[in-house]
Amino acid sequence: MNYSDWLALVPEAITGDPLWKVEVYRLALFAADLGWHDVTRLMKDKRTLGLSDQLYRALGSIGGNVSEGYSRGTGKDRARFYEYALGSARESRNWYYNGRYVLGDLVANHRIDLLAQIIRLLLTMVPDQRGHFIEEEELPYLVNADSNASPELSELLQNVPLP
Repeated sequence: MNYSDWLALVPEAITGDPLWKVEVYRLALFAADLGWHDVTRLMKDKRTLGLSDQLYRALGSIGGNVSEGYSRGTGKDRARFYEYALGSARESRNWYYNGRYVLGDLVANHRIDLLAQIIRLLLTMVPDQRGHFIEEEELPYLVNADSNASPELSELLQNVPLP
């Protein structure tokens, strides 16, 4: 399943919400759906049983925190939840790296790259909401996963390996 196919399956109750316009939210939901299959595979190996639980929780937390932050009234409050989402995205990336021996390099690297895109978006959203920059190394930020997507993001969304 690629991103376009997945988009067609998302219920209108979700796509009709103004939150759906937030690209990082859409990508977070997509990553969590991909994670369902990945976690199922990780659970079959006793060595990665705990990792699978941590990964699934972290993946779900990205979109959960973006949606909660989006619903907050002030930029400072929104930024706090976007920071939580950022932490969960980085945690997910870590779990995928640790699970690469079971998932395989193709799947793990795809998910790590997708999470890197999510991280980049969140790194632009937090300072925008907070009114100042996060003190981190500057990265090139890509902002549109749909029609104007960067070549890297377009590739990640079209060629999605499954475990």
